[in-house]
Amino acid sequence: MKRLFKIKDSGKRVKLKSGLVREAFDHKIDYTLCDMDMLTRWAELMTRGINKYGRTSWKKSHSQEELDKFKSSAFRHFIQWINEVEDGEDHGAAVFFNIATVEMIKKKLNKNKKYF
Repeated sequence: MKRLFKIKDSGKRVKLKSGLVREAFDHKIDYTLCDMDMLTRWAELMTRGINKYGRTSWKKSHSQEELDKFKSSAFRHFIQWINEVEDGEDHGAAVFFNIATVEMIKKKLNKNKKYF
């Protein structure tokens, strides 16, 4: 079976000092700008949650009620984070998790809206 992949081409090139020629980096998402330690903490939080909730339990969320619960949790963890509450929980990572889940649910709810 032949795969139909192609190389995208903006037509712009950058030549580096070594002579390497690459596609220009204009307007491309630069994930290296994200703090890797914070992303690691978020992944660690989710990994710890596997034993308590299951691997992808949060992905089952799809209702306004669940969205509201995740928003409430995000805000509670944000207040604990901003107040530097040290109680053994990673409140910063919990904020990331809850906001990401709210955004996932919002996408599901908007997808299910019917426009007439």
